[in-house]
Amino acid sequence: MNEKIGFSISGYGVFVVLLAAAAFIVSQAAAGNIEMLTVVVFILMVAASPGFFMVQPNQAKVMTFFGSYVGSVKTNGLRWTIPLFKRVNISLRIRNFESKQMKVNDSQGNPIEIATVVVWSVDDTAEAVFEVDDYISFVNIQSESALRNMATSYPYEQHEGDDVALRSHPQEVSAALKIEIQQRLGKAGVKVHEARITHLAYAPEIANAMLQRQQASAIIAARRLIVDGAVGMVEMALTQLSEKKIVELDEERKAAMVSNLLVVLCSDKSTQPVVNTGSLY
Repeated sequence: MNEKIGFSISGYGVFVVLLAAAAFIVSQAAAGNIEMLTVVVFILMVAASPGFFMVQPNQAKVMTFFGSYVGSVKTNGLRWTIPLFKRVNISLRIRNFESKQMKVNDSQGNPIEIATVVVWSVDDTAEAVFEVDDYISFVNIQSESALRNMATSYPYEQHEGDDVALRSHPQEVSAALKIEIQQRLGKAGVKVHEARITHLAYAPEIANAMLQRQQASAIIAARRLIVDGAVGMVEMALTQLSEKKIVELDEERKAAMVSNLLVVLCSDKSTQPVVNTGSLY
């Protein structure tokens, strides 16, 4: 069911007409001239009075006539419509929904805790009122369901390559989450403006183990960088010694020099120099 514009006119003009009708009735009553026209005008004035309603900014009125949808009114101010129309108020303001922290498994089976905040508003008033029983509850439940499904589609952290992960690619993950939530809420006439992950962490039962794993990965990465730099520095030292003919080294002395330089450059502690006052042999 798609939204359509319902019948309504400015209530101020109708109010002026009713005032004129009231003045006419009073004047006729004062003159003692009560005729059928006066009675008819009085009946019409009383019958038209319930047709007034007020539309606040960023609100709408959904109108039905004996169970049939006849349209929605979004024009602000005092309005008037057919008094027999039943009117339901619905807010068009932007709202926030913050989910509770949920424990789910990522794509690799690791238990994680995750939560999100969803910024949404009603876009189609007819669908919001008639397609679902309670559109606010529908938004809450479907947002949490979409978050749970999204979390199981990605790993918590990136291990190799350029794979999208929950921790390393927040923008991509948020975009995917917004699309999935919008697909679920579109049938309820709801527009999703933004969806962001507000909490992301390993579950307590594996947090310590995963922290040690992250520390080990960081140490390995740092050691790899140090070794690559040390090898380059040793290669540069040997090349410059050879090009500048500072000293001639045979293969055994080169091996000893390489060993000493790598120990100095790669050690995580200060090395103690040994002064050789004699021959290498």
